[in-house]
Amino acid sequence: MSEGPYGRARCVGGVVVRGGELLMVLRGRPPGAGLWSVPGGRVEPGETDAEAVVRELREETGLAVAAGPLLGSVELPGFDVHDYLCTVTGGVLAAGDDAADVRWVPLAEVADLAVTSGLVETLRSWQVIPE
Repeated sequence: MSEGPYGRARCVGGVVVRGGELLMVLRGRPPGAGLWSVPGGRVEPGETDAEAVVRELREETGLAVAAGPLLGSVELPGFDVHDYLCTVTGGVLAAGDDAADVRWVPLAEVADLAVTSGLVETLRSWQVIPE
């Protein structure tokens, strides 16, 4: 696992918007077990952020993606998370790895879900979902 400053784990997330919907996973394990979030996870030693986000999305969602530009970063307890815009290039949507479920959620309904702490506010500040 790669570490950021002060021993914090470096993590990535993939923000995938398609047809007015956001790709979301129901976390099956801590942190955030039982809550919805964007797919992602830890950067492994020797991986670039782009390689990690492609791997994590394949593991959690079954989808192949192309990593795009950095959308933004957030600091969570013990984690530095860097979220990238991603585009689906293939695969079949299926929950895997530590995801209990995966689905496309209409952008206007993201705020109605039980989501990880700060996700709605962050996605709104990045203009991914509406106010």
